[in-house]
Amino acid sequence: MGSIQETRKSEEPKHRWNPFKSKVQQPVLPDQSRATSVSTPINAVYYPNWRVYRQQPPSSMNLKYITHIFYAFAWVRSNGDLFFSDEYADNEIDLDGTKGCLRDLKSIKQQYPNMRTILSVGGGGEGSKPFPSVASSSISRSMFAQSARNMVDAYGLDGIDIDWEHPSDPRQGHHYVQLLAAVRKSLPTPQYLLTSALPAGEWVLKNIDLGKAAAHLDLVNLMTYDFSGPWIDACGHHAQLYSPKNPHNDAARVSCDSAVTYVTLSGVPSRKILLGVPTYGRSFLGASKLGDRFNGGGGEEGTFEYKDLPRSGTDVQLDEGVGAVYSIGGDGGFVTYDDPRTVEMKAEFAKQQGLGGLFYWTGTGDVRDDRSLVQTGYRALKSS
Repeated sequence: MGSIQETRKSEEPKHRWNPFKSKVQQPVLPDQSRATSVSTPINAVYYPNWRVYRQQPPSSMNLKYITHIFYAFAWVRSNGDLFFSDEYADNEIDLDGTKGCLRDLKSIKQQYPNMRTILSVGGGGEGSKPFPSVASSSISRSMFAQSARNMVDAYGLDGIDIDWEHPSDPRQGHHYVQLLAAVRKSLPTPQYLLTSALPAGEWVLKNIDLGKAAAHLDLVNLMTYDFSGPWIDACGHHAQLYSPKNPHNDAARVSCDSAVTYVTLSGVPSRKILLGVPTYGRSFLGASKLGDRFNGGGGEEGTFEYKDLPRSGTDVQLDEGVGAVYSIGGDGGFVTYDDPRTVEMKAEFAKQQGLGGLFYWTGTGDVRDDRSLVQTGYRALKSS
């Protein structure tokens, strides 16, 4: 997921990291008579638990346009046992009489009974470090699968999302598929959902037998963003729908279209794919056009949330050929992002390609007015 969203902010207090203890929870078992298997179109968001410290609980999102919420993140110990990355945010913080974001999710489901809630495990940095060792052992895979089932049942959730960033070689890719198989056995379809977030880059995808992975998964959340960033030598669009005819570097060759093409040709059914939409833009200071050199990034760790875009005094342009928006000037330099025009394009692309729908990293970066990306995507997906 986007690096800025994965960073613990300085204003957030330190919290206890406690292992999940299912025996102290009151299980909320799913209704086994109702299948939770997916129906399209899907308009999903990720909710990062640390955003509660910015007065953004799950209930603050644009809920009536959301079909699925991926709650990020639970973490995993080296023995395969899942635990809360932030016990205080997840279970203890006072939210209008409710304790913790997970119970806030439960209240949301009472208001929106057709909404699905999925616990995402892993994430960038520390969240994914244990995955290689956990996935390599049948014992720890079984522990992971049982712990996932316990946590999902205890909180009345609908499933698990595996966000391992990323299997680094074919051996890890093989273990990743074995981990999915173990979790699928513990969380059988159609009562539970099993999903996974995967990057758009072939440098990771080539390590995984995607057809075998897809056989266990209900959804593949394709992270079609961060194509360009501070790790490259020249600025480019970070979430373009199509690759340009003459890409200025290798990063510019990657697009939503190229990623979808790769995974479908590798055996993933198109209906299982969700196309990722960023609710943030990437900033390249000192740059005024594609391919320019830059000297750092504006905003927070080189990004601005969509709700803070466009920046004051900027010139906003739509690159219709590749399906990307950018602004020039102000305190961001060259800022590449999505707006309602490109989200409509991506929703139409999703329908044309027979995809499952869209997801947004994150639901908290959006706005609540007619500029809303989540609202735009929902309406475009639903339109005939």
